[in-house]
Amino acid sequence: MDEFDAKIDELMMESDVVDWVVGKCDEWRNHFEGNYQEKFDEYYRLWRGIWDHSDVERKSERSRIITPALQQAVESNVAELEESTFGRGKWFDISDNMGDNEREDIAFLRNKLSEDFEKTKVRKAVAECLINSAVFGTGIAEITLSEEKEMSPATQPINEALTAVGVNVIDRTVVKMRPVMPQNFLIDPVATSIDEALGCAVDEFVSRHHVELLQEQGVYADVFVDDATPDDDIEPDQDLSIYSDDKIRLTKYYGLVPTKLLENTELFDGETEDTAYTEAVIVIANGGVLLKAEANPYMMQDRPIVAFPWDVVPGRFWGRGVCEKGYNSQKALDAEIRARIDALGLTVHPMMAMDATRIPRGHKPEIRPGKILLTNGDPGQVLKPFNFGEVSQITFAQAGALQQMVQQATGAVDSAGIAGQINGEATAAGISMSLGAIIKRQKRTLINFQQSFLLPFVEKAAWRYMQYDPEHYPVYDYKFNATSTLGIIAREYEVTQLTQLLQTMSPESPLYPALIQSIVENMNLSNREELTSVLQQASQPDPQAQAQQQAMQQAQLEFQQSQTNAINAEAAYSNARAAKAAIEAELEPLKARADLMRSAMGDLENNAEAADFQRRMAVIDKILEQEKIDLKKTEHNDKMKLDVMRELKSQPQQQGGQSQ
Repeated sequence: MDEFDAKIDELMMESDVVDWVVGKCDEWRNHFEGNYQEKFDEYYRLWRGIWDHSDVERKSERSRIITPALQQAVESNVAELEESTFGRGKWFDISDNMGDNEREDIAFLRNKLSEDFEKTKVRKAVAECLINSAVFGTGIAEITLSEEKEMSPATQPINEALTAVGVNVIDRTVVKMRPVMPQNFLIDPVATSIDEALGCAVDEFVSRHHVELLQEQGVYADVFVDDATPDDDIEPDQDLSIYSDDKIRLTKYYGLVPTKLLENTELFDGETEDTAYTEAVIVIANGGVLLKAEANPYMMQDRPIVAFPWDVVPGRFWGRGVCEKGYNSQKALDAEIRARIDALGLTVHPMMAMDATRIPRGHKPEIRPGKILLTNGDPGQVLKPFNFGEVSQITFAQAGALQQMVQQATGAVDSAGIAGQINGEATAAGISMSLGAIIKRQKRTLINFQQSFLLPFVEKAAWRYMQYDPEHYPVYDYKFNATSTLGIIAREYEVTQLTQLLQTMSPESPLYPALIQSIVENMNLSNREELTSVLQQASQPDPQAQAQQQAMQQAQLEFQQSQTNAINAEAAYSNARAAKAAIEAELEPLKARADLMRSAMGDLENNAEAADFQRRMAVIDKILEQEKIDLKKTEHNDKMKLDVMRELKSQPQQQGGQSQ
């Protein structure tokens, strides 16, 4: 009896947690279905091109065509983001702290993460999340952990002559990304992000073997779980027939749970703090069977969900996608094309107008090749071809304008382009302005995708590898950066601009090799990395050639210096000769005087008489006196010339003053 009562108490305690989580999820489900479910279903049909009776615009509408304008817009935008993210191979990078001089740990972690992401097909999952975001407005993914056996071929020597060939098996914990459809995701309606919500849940159907394997591993409680009740609202594709066998509805809740409810749960594994709520993970099968209840097991206490909106809607978690942007234009385009097809049915197919009184009784008035129509009287008077006029040609122009409206609303540009703006009808300036506006919109979405989805996933994946696989992942505080590049359109536009800039400079310019390398890096070539490395090697100077060039420059400088020294020596020699000539010119009068004096005294003898000497000295005095007179005349003439020049110089100033 005591065991029975304990079992009843355990079930009652577990039911408290289950009732609280299921109650919250039901409230969030009702809010989603009342506000978003119908719109999301229609966006999905427009993207897939699936017609539904609710898409009928008028009662007489017979055509069911859905034009591919919105499909093209979704695929074009998603392709641009995929190319921007994964177009260069390496799509994330790691930064270390400023004081760490050893960069080997960063390179090892980046290469190891890239290798594991490639094995778990993260790129494929990210592409699916991008499609969900473009169609529904929000991309959501769950980060899961799983134990896998990593196998690799290997050989092992048995003895000196034999070698065994086999497989090495290593048990590893791997991190995966699981895209989540919006109808399978529940979140607190007042929250705008995953972290600030009370909690969030992934509610979806899984195969029975998935639950049984986790029960066998001890992850889930070993309890019996029956098949789930069918529910069209959470099926991935609601237009297909439902398969109900061996399916279990699994609700995984990540968020805050009242601490008292966790403490009273028998399955609870972990410690709780003295707080009203505890961050926990709750797994419920079929809306009533508790499979797991534990405190958040991750070392960073983060929730294993990442989500991003294609375009942010203020104050709302669910974003605005490509289908919502082009919805009205797409509906108008479908209505235009369907009306034209319906009109073609009345104008193209043959019809006959008949006189009903002159047709045999019981005759079926059908028109087909080889059909014989029986008439009572002249067929020319009884039968007459009939149609409802012609289809107006204006519908072609209207359809083209509506398709252009879809592209304008979504920012999608494909091979068709936007008439008059991107194609050959526009000038170069018009093309630059149009592409600039489109690239800005795509870059805005790209930055939002990186900061809200891509980098948080890389961080959380690295944290889980550090926690559960520390042998391969060293535990450090790293900073992750996205290395996304421009998309196809943006790269082609940039290559055009670089090519135009390249034509304005000569190959000898130091900027020329850098521009060539930028053009090659932006081109989608199979051997782009090889060309880039060759360009880098070509831009780096050869040490031997650089030494030879320096030696040649040194020899050239020495030769120029020797020429300069020779020219300076010749100039100094010329200056010396000029100075010598000037001195000789100054000494020439003195020499003449000396010669005169020598000639005057040259015939004197030692015993010459004083009278002769006096006579000769008198002659010399007269000569000197005459020279003084000549010198005074020269000074007087120079003074007169100076006075005249001063007067001539002062006359224009006086005349200018009088004119003023």
